[in-house]
Amino acid sequence: MRAGFPDFRLGNVLATSFTGTLSERHGNAVERIPAPHRLVDWLAVNGLAVDSCTTAQLDLARELRESIHAAATAAAIQDALPASAVQVINDRSAQGRAAAILTPEGERRWRLSSASCVEDALSVIAADAISIIAGERDGRLALCASPTCQAAFFDTSQSRTRKWCDMNTCGNRQKKARFHANQRKNPRPAE
Repeated sequence: MRAGFPDFRLGNVLATSFTGTLSERHGNAVERIPAPHRLVDWLAVNGLAVDSCTTAQLDLARELRESIHAAATAAAIQDALPASAVQVINDRSAQGRAAAILTPEGERRWRLSSASCVEDALSVIAADAISIIAGERDGRLALCASPTCQAAFFDTSQSRTRKWCDMNTCGNRQKKARFHANQRKNPRPAE
């Protein structure tokens, strides 16, 4: 990763990991793709390497990210999907040239067109969003219980009761805050 930028929050689901490139949406928001080269970095880390990215392509990516976030949030709370978000997701899905391929290990990977561009990578992210929002995969959309985060995430835990988008960030922060609050309520007696 390039120095001077916040680390990426990576997960197992491409679409919701992509929405995590803007975190702490209800607190001090952290933009993890503030420049075109950071989008190139994020795509590479997620197996969607592209050669370059323009400012206009970064804008398309951010529009897709916010549309996925809006649709996934609506799906998580069982609300109607915002029509404008659905339109952006569908447009991005249809505009790319990517193909699913099977690896020798039996895993699915994406192959972008030979002249790979950001739009091809965005189509893969949009297709992933469609599959989780449409309920085609085993799991459920949920919202992070952190009041400053509230990110949409895809819960694949056995009980489907996960509370945090990421235990290493939001979960630990909330557990630590709860611990300190309990310490203030119940101070240890002086010995």
